[in-house]
Amino acid sequence: MYEDLYKQKLVSARQAAEMIKPGDIIMYATFLGRPVDFDRELAARADELTNVQVYCCGDLPYPDMQTPLAGPEHFTCNNWFFGVQDRKWHDQGKMFFCPIQFSQLQDIIAHYMPKLDYYVQQVSPMDRYGYFSFGLANTYSFEACMKADKVILEVNENMPRVPGGSEDAIHVSMVDYIIEGSNSPLFEMPAAKQAGEADQAMARLILEEIEDRSCLQLGIGTLPNLLGELICDAGLKDLGIHTEVYTESMTRLFQEGVVTGLYKTTDRGKIAFSFALGSRKTYDFMHQNPLMASHCGRYTNNPRIIALNDRVVSINNVVQIDLFSQVCSESAGPRQISGTGGQLDFVTGAWYSKGGKSFLCLTSTFTDQKGNLHSRIVPMLTPGSIVTTPRSAVDFIVTEYGKVRLKGKPTWERAELLISIAHPKFRDELVREADKLNIWRRTNKQDG
Repeated sequence: MYEDLYKQKLVSARQAAEMIKPGDIIMYATFLGRPVDFDRELAARADELTNVQVYCCGDLPYPDMQTPLAGPEHFTCNNWFFGVQDRKWHDQGKMFFCPIQFSQLQDIIAHYMPKLDYYVQQVSPMDRYGYFSFGLANTYSFEACMKADKVILEVNENMPRVPGGSEDAIHVSMVDYIIEGSNSPLFEMPAAKQAGEADQAMARLILEEIEDRSCLQLGIGTLPNLLGELICDAGLKDLGIHTEVYTESMTRLFQEGVVTGLYKTTDRGKIAFSFALGSRKTYDFMHQNPLMASHCGRYTNNPRIIALNDRVVSINNVVQIDLFSQVCSESAGPRQISGTGGQLDFVTGAWYSKGGKSFLCLTSTFTDQKGNLHSRIVPMLTPGSIVTTPRSAVDFIVTEYGKVRLKGKPTWERAELLISIAHPKFRDELVREADKLNIWRRTNKQDG
C-alpha cells in the first residue's frame, strides 16, 4: 500500500528542480537535512530563474550548497545560522542572515512567513509504516512541511533513522514528491583540536560546578569535547542531557555510564536533542537507538521546558564581552560569523531551573593576522557587534583566569569581576576605561 504511494510520488532531482518558478520561496532543512541533489539541480537552472528566495539553516563545507554560487540576481539565500562557508558567501553578498532564537523559529515559520512554496529535506528511507525519519535534522522540519504548499523529500540511505521525541518523522501521505538521491556521504565534523592550556583551565573551572544528576547542554568545539572527557573521569553519576545539538562527546558519556537520564523531569532515561553533528560512528550509534529523543526546536530550546529539569548546566562559547557585560557570540563587529542560535534560550532556561547555571566561555585574548594580541574583554563592544545575550540575562562568565557570576550585580561590580578574569596585560587599561565609563568605584581606583 505505502510502497505504491511512494512509487507514484517518485521524481528525479532534475524534475523536482524544474518545478521551481521565478519568485518562489523555498525552505531547506537545517544542517545535515539540507538537500544535496535537489540543490545542485536547482543551481543548474539559475539562468532561467530570478528572485527565488531560499531559506536555510547552517550550511556545511561538504558538499557545498550550490544556489548561492549562482548569484543574488537568481537566488536570494537567507540563513538562520551561519557556518564557515556561509560567512564567506555573506561577505560576497551571496547570503543574508535571519536573526532568530531557535526556540521561536517554528512559530516564525508558522505565523510570520507569508507563504512557503516548497520545503525540501534529506531524510532516511521510508519504513514499513510509511514514515520517513527526519534523522539528524529535526529543528523545524514538521512545521515547515505543514507550512509549504509542496513537500519534497530527498531520500539518503546514509541518514540514520532517529526515533522520537516529537515531530521526528513525516508520513508518505503528507509528501508531494520523493527523490531517491545519490546517497552522498553525510558531513562529518573534523576531530576536535587538541585542547590548549586555556581550554583546559576553563573546563576544570566548569567541572567544579557540575553535580550528580545535573542536566547538561553542551555546544560544539574543543571546550565541550574536553569537558565531556573530564566528566567521564570525574566520578559524576546519573547525569542527563537536554540539548539543542547532539555531539560526539555525548556518546562517550552514555557509554561510560555517566549519563543515564534517570532523574530528568522531561524525557526521563533519554537524551533529548534537536539536530546532530559528529562522526559516522556517532550517526551509526544514533540509528534506531531508543536512547534518543529527537525533538523539534520549539521543545528542546523552550526555556520553560528546559527549566523543568533540575540542575541544568548550560555551556556556550562567546566572541566578546564588554565591561557592561553585554555578550556578543555571533559577529566580529558588523560581520556576521554564526548566529544567535539557542544560546539565550539555554541561558534563560538554566536560570529558571532549580539549581541551574549557565556558563558563557571565552579565552581572554586572541591574536590577529598580524600577530597582535587583543583582549576579548573590552570596555565597549566593537562598533557593529551584535548583542547575543543581554547583560540582564548573563550568569557565569568563564576565561582561563577564572569564573565570575554576574547575575544581579551592579555595573561597577560586574566591571570589577570581569577585569579580574581578563588577561593581566590588559587589566590596568580596562580599569582606566571603566573609570571613564563611570562604572569603577572610587574606592577601587588605587587598584588601577
